[in-house]
Amino acid sequence: MTLEGFNIFLLIMAAAAVVVFVALFFVDAGYGKFYNRKWGPAVNNRLGWVLMECPVFFLMAALWLCSDRQGDVTRIIILCIFELHYFQRAFIFPLLIRGEGKMPLSIILMGVLFNSLNALIQGGWLFYVSPLERYSLAWLYDPRFIIGTILFFYGMYVNISSDAIIRNLRRPGDNAHYLPQGGMFRYVTSANYFGELLEWTGFAVLTWSWAAAVFVLWTFANLGPRASRIHDRYASEFAGQFDPDRVKRMIPFIY
Repeated sequence: MTLEGFNIFLLIMAAAAVVVFVALFFVDAGYGKFYNRKWGPAVNNRLGWVLMECPVFFLMAALWLCSDRQGDVTRIIILCIFELHYFQRAFIFPLLIRGEGKMPLSIILMGVLFNSLNALIQGGWLFYVSPLERYSLAWLYDPRFIIGTILFFYGMYVNISSDAIIRNLRRPGDNAHYLPQGGMFRYVTSANYFGELLEWTGFAVLTWSWAAAVFVLWTFANLGPRASRIHDRYASEFAGQFDPDRVKRMIPFIY
């Protein structure tokens, strides 16, 4: 793909993210807290997460192996940072899930489609479109790489630790609902989503690319409306336990 064609692809994906952002304020994606049988046949949550997240892990690796830049040290490091998130999400996170929740196959297929397109965007930029000299060894000492890497790993920490807080709200056999507290939940009701958004913002900074910036846009488009619905639900269900004006939805002090 030429750089011009790649940029057109990015513009189409960015426009699609805006459409999805608006649509998700009217339609709840039917998984997790908002699981609904109307989304069709479903499988166990653990299997669902593996099926949805592992394609991007393998496709990104394939794009690297098929490129003529597979020996580029800086690009390999960036690849490992990207793959670390998806290794955790596809192969570790599912093992930690408690309960026997369901995930619709339709949601899984949509996730696979987006993840595959995103792998083409990120892998396409890194290994096929970006200028060969863009990510030299000197890039590893660039403030953008250093700051972005710090943001990425802090976001990953927030994401994983917030998931752990949610996972440990209930004891086995307990079906009651609880308000997540502690960590970044002191500032937002969807701290796990904030962590993921921070991860990919960091990735956009460390690569300093429009490709990764579009991924940040998609992350917010997908999770922002859902965070808003969760915030509204908590405000109704736990009235008096937290201040919905002070505790934001997804981004501390902002949204």
